[in-house]
Amino acid sequence: MPTLSDLVARHTALDAADLDWLHSLVSDWQLLADLSFADLILWAPLLGENGWIAIAQMRPTTGPTVYHDDIVGSVAAKGERYLIDTAWNERRICREGDPDWSTGVPVREETIPVRRAVEGGEGRFLAVIQRSTNLSSARTPSRLELTYLQSASDLAQMVAEGRFPFSGEEPILVRSPRVGDGLLRLDRAGRVTYASPNALSAYRRLGLHADLVGAELGRITATLCYSDEPINEDLMIVASGRAAKETEVESGGTIVQLRAIPLIVGGGRIGALVLIRDVTELRRRERELMTKDATIREIHHRVKNNLQTVAALLRLQARRLQVPEGREALEEAVRRVGSIAIVHETLSHAPEEFVDFDEIADRVIAMAGEVSSPEVAVMPRRVGGFGVLPSLIATPLAMALTELLQNALQHGRPKRLEVVVEPALDRLNVTVWDDGRGLPEGFDLDSSTSLGLQIVRTLVEGELSGRICIQPRLEGGTEAVLSIPLPTGVSP
Repeated sequence: MPTLSDLVARHTALDAADLDWLHSLVSDWQLLADLSFADLILWAPLLGENGWIAIAQMRPTTGPTVYHDDIVGSVAAKGERYLIDTAWNERRICREGDPDWSTGVPVREETIPVRRAVEGGEGRFLAVIQRSTNLSSARTPSRLELTYLQSASDLAQMVAEGRFPFSGEEPILVRSPRVGDGLLRLDRAGRVTYASPNALSAYRRLGLHADLVGAELGRITATLCYSDEPINEDLMIVASGRAAKETEVESGGTIVQLRAIPLIVGGGRIGALVLIRDVTELRRRERELMTKDATIREIHHRVKNNLQTVAALLRLQARRLQVPEGREALEEAVRRVGSIAIVHETLSHAPEEFVDFDEIADRVIAMAGEVSSPEVAVMPRRVGGFGVLPSLIATPLAMALTELLQNALQHGRPKRLEVVVEPALDRLNVTVWDDGRGLPEGFDLDSSTSLGLQIVRTLVEGELSGRICIQPRLEGGTEAVLSIPLPTGVSP
């Protein structure tokens, strides 16, 4: 399905500022749909204004939908939809007309012109919202439904006046309170004129024992939450409905999220809506995850420190050995332990069990170049990027690279040494090549007695479930080709 941006770019004359305004509207118009108990369809004028195209659609969560199929992308000729044409031409909300029975159920149609606020001007009309209400379940409205409908009417008027969405407002969070979570309606003085059952329950959990209706929301909320502390200024602004902002309050172990929506109609503030959500359990889980992440990072940090201690002990022991073969074996062990320590050091700074392997590869390459023999005047280099990889792949891959680089430097005596990364859709292809002496005659990886190559083969085939091939290069030298499968959902 084409996106709102695609439809606007292809079929309308709206500019980038207009598109931003429509994105802001659509990101928050679930509120209008739920308060209206109605479907919303956003119609934009086609190029030349000879018709309309539906560029967005929203269904209510508080009532039955009218449109079970998607309308986005549909085109209506000029004159085909009288209410849309009237709202656009007369710049007003249109509510006239009898219910429409063409779909088999009675539907009340209304249209709302969408105006974008322009500093120092009257604004610019961009589109028309069609509001369709399914009347099949109509009944005597309750106080809650009447409050919803009145609030929807005020919001619709704000859309027509270019006052909603709020210009310059911070993007609404995905987890912001919704209408069904809890709603308070305030008057101009910030006093509660209506409290939904869910909103009242949230304040009961905060410790409220008095009646909420008629109370000044800012003062009573501050009393509940800040008895021994300085009052949060954001709380007073949000709870009084003076600005379109969000905040959280906590009392007695309960955390409640508040979002204020000032109602500004006809140039003056007539009150506000405050959406309320009890986020106690959500915040508790987030804190547990943060604690878990911090613990995991601390474990990686300690493992890295322990590995560095082991490497230091091995290095110290190597210096005391008089046998060259033993000293060389311990130095190789130091490099192997060091490559693992690099992975754990990176993981100790990562919020998840994924790491940027390019950073690890560069450090492994640099380490191999630094510890190579003085007569080998070459610094390995990387071509291509590994991307972000899971730690289960990062650790054995880092060790395999260490062994291959060290083997090439020690036995090949090359002038050039490169690690070439070629990401595929579901695999990672890595080639380590050099222009050195090449492989010994009759070389066979399966029967090789080299400890380093045995380690590489075990890591690649055993732990990474990949394939490895070590062969002569046509241009001279040697190349080791690794092909490693990536888990589902991981791409380099």
